[in-house]
Amino acid sequence: MNRNELVEAVASKSDMRKSEASRAVDAVFESITEALKSGDEVRLVGFGTFSVASRAASEGRNPRTGEKIHIAASKQPKFKPGKGLRDSLN
Repeated sequence: MNRNELVEAVASKSDMRKSEASRAVDAVFESITEALKSGDEVRLVGFGTFSVASRAASEGRNPRTGEKIHIAASKQPKFKPGKGLRDSLN
């Protein structure tokens, strides 16, 4: 499912117009992004938890040349599904 399909699904399930559903979906994504940027985690009970994981700097190799390269430290988004989501899939 892509973003447009998600907007259509939200619109049909909530009796909203597509433009309203699009704004609602955008607002949810922006809110999650802002919370993660500020270092918070987003817990949606029954669905899952969005958080930020820190990756330490490391050394890797260029597969073509075998030359060593430095990989900078970074922050990565992480999602852990909740029990409700896991149970609905099984």
